[in-house]
Amino acid sequence: MNERLSQQIAFLLEADKLKTVLRRTPLTDASRQENSAEHSWHLVLAAIVMAEHTTGTFDLLRVLELLTVHDLVEIDAGDTFAYDHGHLGTKAERERTAADRLFALLPPDQGARLRDRWEEFEAHETPEARFANALDRLQPLLQNACAGGGSWRNHEVTRQQVLRRMDPIRSTMPAVWPRVLEIIEAFCASGILREEADPVRE
Repeated sequence: MNERLSQQIAFLLEADKLKTVLRRTPLTDASRQENSAEHSWHLVLAAIVMAEHTTGTFDLLRVLELLTVHDLVEIDAGDTFAYDHGHLGTKAERERTAADRLFALLPPDQGARLRDRWEEFEAHETPEARFANALDRLQPLLQNACAGGGSWRNHEVTRQQVLRRMDPIRSTMPAVWPRVLEIIEAFCASGILREEADPVRE
C-alpha cells in the first residue's frame, strides 16, 4: 500500500471515533443522546433539504464539506455544550489543538483542504459558513423541541440563551425564523425555558 493511501485510510479510521462522542442533544424520541457523527450526517441532509430557505447564493457542495468536517475536532476536544460558559472559554484552544493533529493525518494537500473548510466554518464569514452555522443551530432546536425540551430542560436553559444561540437563523434563513420563535415561545410558556433573572440593581 502506498503512503498516500495509508494516510487516507488512517484518517478515515480515526474519523470513526466521532461516533463515540456524545452530545447533550437527545434524539427526537428522547431515547438517548445523539452522537456527533449522527449530528454531522443530519446537518448534511438538512443542508440539502433546507437550501431553498436561505438568502443569497452559495455553493451547496462547499456547505456539505463544511458540515462534514465541522465537528471532527470533537474526537479529541469532546463536545462542548452550547450553554456551558465554563467550557466555552477553552473550546477554541482545545479544538485548534485537535485540528492540528487530526488533519495532519491526511496527505498534506487533503489535510490542508479539509483544515481550510474547518477554519471557514469556524469563522462564520462566507455565505456557505453562515448557512452551515445556521443549520448547526436549527437542528438541535428541532430535536430538543421534539424531545419535550431535551437539553434545555436538563440544564435549565433560558429563553434569552436560546434566542442568542439561534440568532444566525434569523439573518440566514429569515423564512424559518418565525417557526424558531414559535418553538421558543411555546417552551417558554410551558416553563421549560425560563426567563433570565433581572440583574440586581444597587
